[in-house]
Amino acid sequence: MRPLIALLVTLGIALPGAAPAEGEPAGAFDYYVLSLSWSPTWCALEGDRRGSPQCDRALGWVLHGLWPQYDRGWPSYCRTAARDPSRAETAAMADIMGTGGSAWHQWKKHGRCSGLAPEDYFALARRAYAAVTRPEVLRRLDRAVTLPAHVVEEAFLEANPDLAADGITITCKGGRIQEARLCLTRDLAPRRCGADVIRDCRLDDALLDPVR
Repeated sequence: MRPLIALLVTLGIALPGAAPAEGEPAGAFDYYVLSLSWSPTWCALEGDRRGSPQCDRALGWVLHGLWPQYDRGWPSYCRTAARDPSRAETAAMADIMGTGGSAWHQWKKHGRCSGLAPEDYFALARRAYAAVTRPEVLRRLDRAVTLPAHVVEEAFLEANPDLAADGITITCKGGRIQEARLCLTRDLAPRRCGADVIRDCRLDDALLDPVR
């Protein structure tokens, strides 16, 4: 935890929201958040309007990003001596991230904060994504359904016995299931999420569109 934040917490001073930092030195963070986005939701809310090629593919949970995180808050757009990835390197992530453009944005905002070279950051993100079993039952939906958001979390917990309830959160947007966010150590072991990440969607009737 950063010294100022640690001091405020020690003094019992409340911190507003989950204020991110910008321009922090690369490599100084506490853990990772692996963010998985339900592609049909993103396409319904944004991607179709943009004409994204991601929405022409039968994708379920795609890798939104592997985000360096503080115990409270997160760094972004960090200062790093690492080179930026080539277009070929970002394009190579489209199979799990939807598009090369998404991979570039994630590198720029989050990957630089890892302190890793782009090839190592993307390799780590791919390892983290591959280590999570995405619940197959959600891919088998043949129509849109409404369900409590906690059902999606329970599906992840059942498919991944090493996960605990305080190590994953489900988010919603526009009344829909949006993302599953898993908290991992720097070695990619499951861990408890920080207080600003544990903010589960409370909807009892969240919409979940089927994979197209």
